[in-house]
Amino acid sequence: MNEKTGGRGGKGPREFVTTRWSLILSAANGIEEKKARDALAELCRTYWRPVFSFVCRRCDSIEDAQDLTQDFFLTILKNNWLHHADRNRGRFRSLLLKSLQNFLIKAAEKTHAHKRGGAVEFISWDDWRAEAPSQLSISVRVLDSLPAERFFDFSWATTVVENAFQRLREECESKGKLWLFHALSSHLTEERDELSYANLSGELGMAETVVKKQLHNMRERYRSLLRDEVSQTVDDSADVDDEIRYLCASLATGTE
Repeated sequence: MNEKTGGRGGKGPREFVTTRWSLILSAANGIEEKKARDALAELCRTYWRPVFSFVCRRCDSIEDAQDLTQDFFLTILKNNWLHHADRNRGRFRSLLLKSLQNFLIKAAEKTHAHKRGGAVEFISWDDWRAEAPSQLSISVRVLDSLPAERFFDFSWATTVVENAFQRLREECESKGKLWLFHALSSHLTEERDELSYANLSGELGMAETVVKKQLHNMRERYRSLLRDEVSQTVDDSADVDDEIRYLCASLATGTE
């Protein structure tokens, strides 16, 4: 796929040229299937946390949830899942959740005498606690009260936001402006009446007009990256705005 990737800790920002989900759907007939499978694997690696969060609601232990999550992704990647992808659903998020629900129903009907997934690992669980920390802020009360499907969407929305946030950080770092990212990133989503440009100006030693321009530019870039993250998971660019609104509503659920 035409894409440059600079992962966490990489030197450059990640650039996406072809949207992954549209590539996957268009390749279901066998054309460019290798690229589609690579795109599917990348989407799965990106969005494993919502899956794991959902599976945790169905398991008695973290170990069982890890095994089932691993097995689910291996099933998707190894089996003929690509050819059953429903273009009418449009969103990778929706199809992934439906597939997961079906998988868990079937898994509950089986007795596994061996470790699920065998010796193959899709996710390195040795590292998952180090990689998983999230800015997701949700009270235990809300966490316990959310149905598993809504918590899946909340986790998904958090992942989208954090991916965009991380890409913005990488871009700033590559331009030697990591200090500016640290100074302004916590204000990306604040309303104007919540923000004191005078205080920021004093903290940064910049004129207020310069601070306003820098924050405006950073917000614009953040919104662009957020749209790009969402576009990777919908089939039609016309669905991006609806998906963003849905994810914003999902995030609001976690703060109620």
